[in-house]
Amino acid sequence: MKVRTIVLTVATCLIGLTLCYAESPLMGTWKLNEAKSKFSPGASKSVTVVYTAEGDSLKCTIDGVDGAGKPTHNEWTGKADGKDYPVTGDANLDSRSLNMVNEHTYKVATKKGGKVLGSGEVVIAADGKSRTVTLDSTSADGKKTSSTAVYDKQ
Repeated sequence: MKVRTIVLTVATCLIGLTLCYAESPLMGTWKLNEAKSKFSPGASKSVTVVYTAEGDSLKCTIDGVDGAGKPTHNEWTGKADGKDYPVTGDANLDSRSLNMVNEHTYKVATKKGGKVLGSGEVVIAADGKSRTVTLDSTSADGKKTSSTAVYDKQ
């Protein structure tokens, strides 16, 4: 009887965490609105960003183009707790952290070898239909870029 109660309690907690992320305005597919966005010359662009629930974590899949116009793809699975989680598919960074300020605002940082290469903020509009990502970054060769990217929810 105790085992059954423990299993049901754990299952309920996991379902609850998944539902919390599922109802977050961050979740879903976001497409870059280039007309409303501003990028430094040579800055990379994330064209499509998809957030999904992965157990009690978030999975973020990003498809875009680098500063030279070549396609990019990377993935990150972690929590919005400010801790570093590994990024796969991007030779320029190896971890990303996301910290939830409130339901509509997140702080983000990217790192390579423990060194912060980029930091910024993600702000989701009150109606949940758009989000603005402001980032300041430093490339591997030391070039600084900044961007304000506006995304529309699909």
